[in-house]
Amino acid sequence: MDDKAILNELRDITKNKDCWKANIGDVSDKLNEDYSIAVKAKALWLLGEMGLMHPEEIECHVENISSYLDNENPKLRERSANAIGRIGRANESLVIPHLDRLMELRRDESENVRHAFIWACENIASNAPELFCEKLDIFYEMIFDSGQKVRIEAPEMFRVIGKRKPEYVKPYLEKLEWIAENDENPIVRIHSAGAIRITKKALKES
Repeated sequence: MDDKAILNELRDITKNKDCWKANIGDVSDKLNEDYSIAVKAKALWLLGEMGLMHPEEIECHVENISSYLDNENPKLRERSANAIGRIGRANESLVIPHLDRLMELRRDESENVRHAFIWACENIASNAPELFCEKLDIFYEMIFDSGQKVRIEAPEMFRVIGKRKPEYVKPYLEKLEWIAENDENPIVRIHSAGAIRITKKALKES
């Protein structure tokens, strides 16, 4: 089949969640060298969503999915990070062996990959915040990234951690307050203010 037919097949699978569990193997097969970047990118995204719903069935495919974290193509690095984030949201133990490789993406030359890195970490941290409590300096520095998408997303990590582990965000509150009041980007200001609000609420309740 040509790319168009394969992508249509993957879109049909995407729309029918009832068939996901039975099709994980077939979608994972699309990551082999016979397929194009477009097909692999779509397969990686879909495998992440499948893994969120069926973490036990995705387990044997995580090594293959994570192998694209350091692929030469930025779209595949981005989609691999997305997938690792979704799988890790369902079961962090499946992605812990690949966490160091994921963390390397914070330095990626592609803004989209750096953005995907933060988004993936937020997903994993939603249910396993302890994995990132000692890494918050990384996300604070990324608020000053050269890419606007990255800057907008970075404060969200403080919201995610602040909800579950507010004591780790507490040392950053004064810095976040300055950003919430002074940053040139209105969405960065809004997201920083949201992180502050969530963290203060959690601190009050703890």
